[in-house]
Amino acid sequence: MSHDVEDPEAGSQAPHLDFAGTTPYEDYVQADVLTHLQHTRSDDPGELAFLVTTQVMELWFTCIVHEWQTAAESLRRDDLPPVLAALKRSTYELQALNASWEPLAHLTPGQFNAYRSSLGEGSGFQSAMYRRMEFMLGEKSASMLVPHRGAPRVYAELEKALHEPSLYDEVLRHLARRGEAVPAALLTRDVSKPYEPQPEVEAVWAGAYAEQQGGEVVRLGEALTEVAELVWRWRNDHLVATRRAMGSKVGTGGSAGVAWLEKRAAKNVFPELWTARSHV
Repeated sequence: MSHDVEDPEAGSQAPHLDFAGTTPYEDYVQADVLTHLQHTRSDDPGELAFLVTTQVMELWFTCIVHEWQTAAESLRRDDLPPVLAALKRSTYELQALNASWEPLAHLTPGQFNAYRSSLGEGSGFQSAMYRRMEFMLGEKSASMLVPHRGAPRVYAELEKALHEPSLYDEVLRHLARRGEAVPAALLTRDVSKPYEPQPEVEAVWAGAYAEQQGGEVVRLGEALTEVAELVWRWRNDHLVATRRAMGSKVGTGGSAGVAWLEKRAAKNVFPELWTARSHV
């Protein structure tokens, strides 16, 4: 969408400038709402970039969750092209999300400390939309609903997501319907619990990569691998930015800070897709 304004005297090339109400652009984007959501709590000029960056991340979380939900719905119909398209779109969005770290990635401890106290007990792990992302990746935890008890709508959405199959659960069910040897117990497991890697699933992926070089299962596996790699990069970028800004201090919200993020970064998303490669 162009933001350029041509010379109003340019005759037929002039854009329409006179509207009865707000502009169609404003009606669609709601830019006036978006650009008045920034309420800093300190006098430090760097806080605005921190706040805007965090808000931009929330918007990307929302978009990525939408893509993965679209992929999950298509998997339930065993309709693979829309699955691959949604996963591909999410990789572009994950790249943009990861790039959002840039304004914060070089903060010194002094620069972060200038407004850190304004955050109070606020912490990224309290993000409901990021939690929905994690739930869709199979990182389920009922305890992570607790911070949202005071927001009934948000709590209900998260509780629903907790008890729904993750994206990977839907992948495994799709593979089973294709005749792959996915253990029956995985198809009826309690999906509110974290997913644990299974050797039988590793064997399914290893077999597909060994035998179906250009097949649908491999294309699905590679699309998921792209997502997993970008999630890993997100977690590591978060870890590095935090380590640079605050070292090993306790995180806002009472988390273990860097130690918490190191634990998260060490976990592989869609784990058998990674371990299977050793057997191909």
